[in-house]
Amino acid sequence: MITIIGSANMDLIATTPRLPEPGETVAGTEFTTAQGGKGANQALAAQRAGAKVVFAGAVGTDAYGVEALALLDQAGVDLDSVRHLEGATGIAMILVGGDGENMIVVIPGANGQVTARDAEQAVARMADNDTLLLQMEIPEAATEAALKAARARGIKSILNIAPLTDAVERLAPLADIVIANETEFARLSGRSAETLDAAREELAKLHTRTGQCMIVTLGGDGVLWAKDGTVEHIDPLSITPLDTVGAGDTFCGYLAQGLDAGLDFATANRRAAVAGALACLKPGAQPSIPLASEVEMRL
Repeated sequence: MITIIGSANMDLIATTPRLPEPGETVAGTEFTTAQGGKGANQALAAQRAGAKVVFAGAVGTDAYGVEALALLDQAGVDLDSVRHLEGATGIAMILVGGDGENMIVVIPGANGQVTARDAEQAVARMADNDTLLLQMEIPEAATEAALKAARARGIKSILNIAPLTDAVERLAPLADIVIANETEFARLSGRSAETLDAAREELAKLHTRTGQCMIVTLGGDGVLWAKDGTVEHIDPLSITPLDTVGAGDTFCGYLAQGLDAGLDFATANRRAAVAGALACLKPGAQPSIPLASEVEMRL
């Protein structure tokens, strides 16, 4: 079983032929809403991948509170650890350009009230052979408490260091597995990597220094992973992206499910990479997450 402690949002999505420059106004082509939040996205991805998932977090008592959890509820995710707090549900305002790239502003709402005690209680309900998956879209005190509680019990923990905050250098070493994109990895390694070979070299150095399992998602350049002194690259799936907003969270949820189910590290990463690519073919964070059967067809 996988426990995910994290954020649940409603996404307000505007599409436009291109993303605006600072101070510029551009005409949009479409407006939609969709369920989102990094924690909820990853919970749905893990559930669709085939896991039994517990999601712990918080939503508000506004109109978005029930809607933000609707797809998780429909999929069968255990929501007993979600608190319903007076006030607003988290909101993400998303601009999606014609090339599939995006810009996002997040207003935390109830996500900002997830506490260290909430996190500790969620971990306390886990079995020793369960998997814990975390991100950084809830207060850092909650994420830190969950990581420390998991380490104390020997529970496997995975930390997706997004969205990037100043707490990353303190929190990343507490996790068994760290997942980062190029920008986040540059923060951990201390330097940007302009090429795939350079990224591979930097990952090897950081892995040697820390001994941690690390994964770097590189978008169109695929995925790099490091474990037990080995660094490997996974080629990307050839696609034309429509909307990349859910790709990273889909990768994280599928990876957690694969490892929780006993897949070897390379296989779990390959499957997660395919799932993340397929999530770029539909709009929205949660609506774009593929089913396990769709992923298996592309492996």
